[in-house]
Amino acid sequence: MKIQKQLKDQIVEICNSFNNDPCNLINVLHQVQGKIGYLPVEVQQVIAECLHIPASKVYGVVTFYAFFTMTPKGKYAVSVCLGTACYVRGAEKVLEEFERQLGIKSGETDATGTFSLNTLRCVGACGLAPVAMVGDKVYGRLTPADVKAIVEEYRAMEK
Repeated sequence: MKIQKQLKDQIVEICNSFNNDPCNLINVLHQVQGKIGYLPVEVQQVIAECLHIPASKVYGVVTFYAFFTMTPKGKYAVSVCLGTACYVRGAEKVLEEFERQLGIKSGETDATGTFSLNTLRCVGACGLAPVAMVGDKVYGRLTPADVKAIVEEYRAMEK
């Protein structure tokens, strides 16, 4: 991926807003990912240059934290919690139904770029287990039977 000048300028502007301080690496990464949706290696290199740190350090942070992604996510990012409370209450079956309804496996994005599916370890809503999120919206006390309606809700928004 070759970075266009306009995108590079946006990344530089975000870095500048944090005074190009390497201590703000995570904040910079959050803002850049919020702006473009993901953090490919070429973007990480621009951030490293701006913050005057090795690209390997940026890469290490991006790959360490599950929030960051190096691949584009779908318009609707679906995350199924597989933390202990959710897992023991059937989250694995909920995940399987999302995979079936979306036609993709965890870690994938559908061909249209509409949905991506991932798992995470805890959203802090254990009392609502099992839990899934679509973007920032939390769906709790899910059963596999609930999944179809959730997917249809978002597909309807695309029409």
